[in-house]
Amino acid sequence: MKTGAGAIHAATALLPSGWAKDVRAEIGADGRMSGVQRGAAAAPSDVRVAVLLPAISNLHSHTFQRAMAGLSEARGPSGRDSFWTWREIMYRFLDVLTPDEIEAIAAFSFMEMQEAGFGAIAEFHYLHHQPGGTPYEDLGELSMRIAAAAAETGIGLTLLPVHYAQGGVDGRPLAGGQLRFGNDLDRFLQLHERADEALAPLPGDTTLGTAPHSLRAVGADDLRHLAARSAGPFHMHIAEQEKEIEETLAVFGARPMAWLLDNFGVDERWCLIHCTHMTPQETERLAGTGAIAGLCPVTEGNLGDGIFDGARFLESGGRFGIGSDSNIRISVAGELRQFEYSQRLHDRARVVLAGANQSAGRNLYERALSGGAQALGRDCGAIETGRWADLVALDLECDGLFGLSGDRVLDGWIFAGSNRCVTDVWSAGRHAVRGGRHVAREAVAARYATCIRGVLSRI
Repeated sequence: MKTGAGAIHAATALLPSGWAKDVRAEIGADGRMSGVQRGAAAAPSDVRVAVLLPAISNLHSHTFQRAMAGLSEARGPSGRDSFWTWREIMYRFLDVLTPDEIEAIAAFSFMEMQEAGFGAIAEFHYLHHQPGGTPYEDLGELSMRIAAAAAETGIGLTLLPVHYAQGGVDGRPLAGGQLRFGNDLDRFLQLHERADEALAPLPGDTTLGTAPHSLRAVGADDLRHLAARSAGPFHMHIAEQEKEIEETLAVFGARPMAWLLDNFGVDERWCLIHCTHMTPQETERLAGTGAIAGLCPVTEGNLGDGIFDGARFLESGGRFGIGSDSNIRISVAGELRQFEYSQRLHDRARVVLAGANQSAGRNLYERALSGGAQALGRDCGAIETGRWADLVALDLECDGLFGLSGDRVLDGWIFAGSNRCVTDVWSAGRHAVRGGRHVAREAVAARYATCIRGVLSRI
């Protein structure tokens, strides 16, 4: 999908200085904003919108899991269902997927992300090999499929090839569904280089990062090597599950977050996913590093993982972004709403993630904007000259939210609206969503429908 120069005229827009009326945002041929004017008249060729916002970046996704929606909501035959029982379902599911199907699912997921208001995606890509773990003839086969899906949909992509080398913190070997993820360090570095080559044909806003999966899946020596050699975004799961805490205590004699902060120079380049089970001290220490806490509230709620200590983290100056993770329900508003509601249920209070006389919707949205941009290594997050033109337009009347203005626009969308409010999305100037529908929806959805019928017939 090509970037097209042009301009957008918004009746109201959220600028770095606050809300403004009659804003005209010009997009250059390179996909960056070439000018932003307040109090401007619309030109005949302008795209006219009611509300214009910078678009949030989705900082954590496993696109193939989108096709699992509805497959893991029945209770098992015995015991208590958890992340670990869900994971066994996931392993069985991924073992039937072909490269064509993985690409079709990724394209459908990327399309839905844009229709939900996301401008860019960090794909935490750990599905590398054939069932059973044999590499494809091209080690970067599945990285190429993710790149192709991004090219088709036009979403901004930060690709995060994932290193996954062991089955637990104790270093036990990979087994079962994990075999499709696995590499030793040397082969992972070869795969990472091949992924870089796969991204070469994509637009200039594309980025390559690195993702050691977790302390469960990557040993300390490999983690040190990757942290030392990697210059781009650096993402990993941490403190996601209580069982992970127990294993890390047994092996390292420390909780995972404390061990990581004690042994690594965690800084603004790092994005630590979930961070669910932290002590108050760990929460405050992480906030002081400048790293991003990558929160995925809808998935964390679906899996029953636990509640992130959001109020303490933000009060300590912590930075966060949001991700759609398992993609069971892709929604910008839904992720932010779930985050705030989890805090309300935990504290039995209202409007927890906001300061005195502050809008929760605007506070959440602006923090997720800056956190997502930082996590993706992407120069976006504001309607400002020189930034990538990652933009989303809203029409709140689609959900009956008439007459709202100022911060109430964001409060209305996040707490009472839905994806229906999203009318247009630009990813680095690529006008991918128009009138609420992705420009490639018909072809992408048809291919996905064929794909999912085939997958369901084999599981």
